[in-house]
Amino acid sequence: KIKERKTTLDTISLYPISIEQHPEGGYFASCPVLQGCYAEGETLGEAVDNIQDVIRIHIEARKHFNDFLPIVEFPHTDSMRFTMPMLMRAQ
Repeated sequence: KIKERKTTLDTISLYPISIEQHPEGGYFASCPVLQGCYAEGETLGEAVDNIQDVIRIHIEARKHFNDFLPIVEFPHTDSMRFTMPMLMRAQ
């Protein structure tokens, strides 16, 4: 659920990201709720770090120009559930 709301400096927002592995190697990351937020990385960790930087810069620019900033709200629960693949190598 996306809402328009004024954020404060102490606001913590969660933005979903999508990560795909390139067939030729490396990873592509995007943030679907923030148009234009894309990043790549040679490793999964590098792709995550890079998309975090892109999201941070994108949010700072929108705040600077007083642009609409989508806020993604998650229902309040005592836990968060997500799916994450784990690479396991046979020994």
